Amino acid sequence: MSREDDDVVTVTPCEDGPLLIRGPFELLTQEGVPIPPGRATVALCRCGRSSVKPFCDGSHKSTGFRAT
Repeated sequence: MSREDDDVVTVTPCEDGPLLIRGPFELLTQEGVPIPPGRATVALCRCGRSSVKPFCDGSHKSTGFRAT
Protein backbone atom coordinates (compact mmCIF):
# COMPACT_ATOMS: atom_id res chain seq x y z
CA MET A 1 0.00 0.00 0.00
CA SER A 2 1.37 3.41 -0.92
CA ARG A 3 1.27 6.61 1.11
CA GLU A 4 -1.51 7.86 -1.15
CA ASP A 5 -3.66 4.98 0.11
CA ASP A 6 -3.37 6.16 3.74
CA ASP A 7 -6.61 8.15 3.37
CA VAL A 8 -8.57 5.31 1.77
CA VAL A 9 -11.34 3.66 3.77
CA THR A 10 -12.25 0.13 2.77
CA VAL A 11 -15.30 -1.91 3.73
CA THR A 12 -14.92 -5.65 3.24
CA PRO A 13 -17.90 -7.93 3.82
CA CYS A 14 -16.68 -11.25 5.17
CA GLU A 15 -18.61 -14.30 3.99
CA ASP A 16 -20.94 -15.40 6.81
CA GLY A 17 -19.39 -12.77 9.07
CA PRO A 18 -18.86 -9.09 9.83
CA LEU A 19 -18.01 -6.03 7.79
CA LEU A 20 -14.33 -5.15 8.19
CA ILE A 21 -13.66 -1.40 8.13
CA ARG A 22 -10.09 -0.24 7.54
CA GLY A 23 -8.68 3.25 7.19
CA PRO A 24 -9.33 6.68 8.70
CA PHE A 25 -13.05 6.27 9.39
CA GLU A 26 -15.41 7.87 11.90
CA LEU A 27 -18.17 5.79 13.47
CA LEU A 28 -21.31 7.66 14.64
CA THR A 29 -24.59 6.84 16.38
CA GLN A 30 -27.90 7.76 14.71
CA GLU A 31 -27.75 11.02 16.62
CA GLY A 32 -24.27 11.84 15.30
CA VAL A 33 -22.41 11.03 18.52
CA PRO A 34 -18.97 9.52 17.85
CA ILE A 35 -18.41 5.88 18.83
CA PRO A 36 -14.75 5.33 19.70
CA PRO A 37 -13.62 2.32 17.63
CA GLY A 38 -10.61 1.55 19.81
CA ARG A 39 -8.48 0.51 16.82
CA ALA A 40 -7.71 1.28 13.17
CA THR A 41 -9.56 -1.80 11.85
CA VAL A 42 -12.94 -2.84 13.23
CA ALA A 43 -15.42 -5.62 12.54
CA LEU A 44 -19.05 -4.48 12.46
CA CYS A 45 -21.84 -6.94 13.21
CA ARG A 46 -24.09 -8.03 10.33
CA CYS A 47 -25.98 -10.84 12.06
CA GLY A 48 -27.67 -8.68 14.70
CA ARG A 49 -26.75 -11.02 17.57
CA SER A 50 -23.62 -9.32 18.92
CA SER A 51 -23.66 -8.25 22.56
CA VAL A 52 -21.24 -5.39 21.76
CA LYS A 53 -23.09 -3.79 18.82
CA PRO A 54 -22.18 -2.22 16.51
CA PHE A 55 -19.04 -4.35 16.81
CA CYS A 56 -18.84 -8.06 16.03
CA ASP A 57 -18.31 -10.46 18.95
CA GLY A 58 -18.31 -13.66 16.88
CA SER A 59 -21.97 -14.49 17.58
CA HIS A 60 -22.54 -15.10 13.86
CA LYS A 61 -20.66 -18.39 14.21
CA SER A 62 -23.05 -19.90 16.75
CA THR A 63 -26.25 -18.48 15.22
CA GLY A 64 -25.63 -19.89 11.74
CA PHE A 65 -25.63 -16.47 10.06
CA ARG A 66 -25.16 -16.78 6.30
CA ALA A 67 -24.34 -14.00 3.84
CA THR A 68 -21.99 -13.73 0.90
